[in-house]
Amino acid sequence: MRVTNAITTRAERLLKRKAAGAPPGELVYTGRKEMDEVLIHYTRYGNECIQTTSTHIDDIPELDPPQAGRVDWLDIRGLHREEVIEELGKRHGIHPLAMEDILDVRQRPKLEEYPNGIFIIIRAFQFDTSRRDLLTEQVSLYLKDNLVISFQEDAGDLFAGVRQRLERGSGRILKRGADYLAYALIDNVVDHYFKILDQVEDILDQLETQILSNPSPETKGEIHELRLSTLTLRKSLSPMREVASAIGDTDHSLITEETQTFSRDLRDHTIQVLDLVETYRDILNGLYDLYVSEISFKMNQVMQTLTVMSVIFIPLSFLVGLYGMNWKYMPELGWRYGYFALWTFMVLLVAGLLWWFRRKRWI
Repeated sequence: MRVTNAITTRAERLLKRKAAGAPPGELVYTGRKEMDEVLIHYTRYGNECIQTTSTHIDDIPELDPPQAGRVDWLDIRGLHREEVIEELGKRHGIHPLAMEDILDVRQRPKLEEYPNGIFIIIRAFQFDTSRRDLLTEQVSLYLKDNLVISFQEDAGDLFAGVRQRLERGSGRILKRGADYLAYALIDNVVDHYFKILDQVEDILDQLETQILSNPSPETKGEIHELRLSTLTLRKSLSPMREVASAIGDTDHSLITEETQTFSRDLRDHTIQVLDLVETYRDILNGLYDLYVSEISFKMNQVMQTLTVMSVIFIPLSFLVGLYGMNWKYMPELGWRYGYFALWTFMVLLVAGLLWWFRRKRWI
């Protein structure tokens, strides 16, 4: 696990960066994930009909002018071909600064308003339970009149739940505009946070049992990795709360009052997730203290056992050393029962010491 994180850290240092003094709006992809090709999932729906196609990015259809009651959704997967993303941005009037932030995957969650649209950045997470590793991905949304364009780094479908709702033709999403679709996409990502936290909670229970039964250096490493993961979650969730609040407070014409009402629920969910992350961080700190206490307790038990053995053998060593001296005149040496008497005395001494230690509850 530590090796994996070390490799990840070194890889992050090698990410491409904009050259110093480069003009604003220059497109440079700073991520590591490169697919064989950039893909697009195109969805069009209205009050009744749904049309969905998956195609190559080079075959993006020319969208008709916006029509009332119809919403177009372009889901772009793969950002490594900068020229393709640039052409897509020009075709749909995405602001150059927004295009720059789409390709710079180190952005913090935020919401920016432009004359022709609203640009939103959020972060999605996947948790590898086997390696205790938190994988992060930047997701960008550009909302226009009856059009939502989403950008993902990876080929995985983060919005499968929303897509299934559209395919089933159920729910309020078909009856509302593009702003509600953008809200539904963000809400889908936030809901996945709860699943990740459920996985973290299960691991916390396992770690507690492991610490109480058999703590090991690997346990300490797992606690440390989880603390780093929760720190990453916290750093992303704090601005996510600001994004949810901005959706509810904006006066942009693209966001309806009804969608703003739903965004308050999104803000509440974000706050709940943030509270859970803070709680789990406190639990992890408590588990670390418990780990240190258990290690100290086991060490004290070992030292206690060694001390008892030492206390028992100290008087025995004294007696053996005393009668092992080579003096010529020692009355006991000539006694017929001296050897057996010494053994009897030593056995009674050991028994007496053990009885005394047990009475004092030292053993």
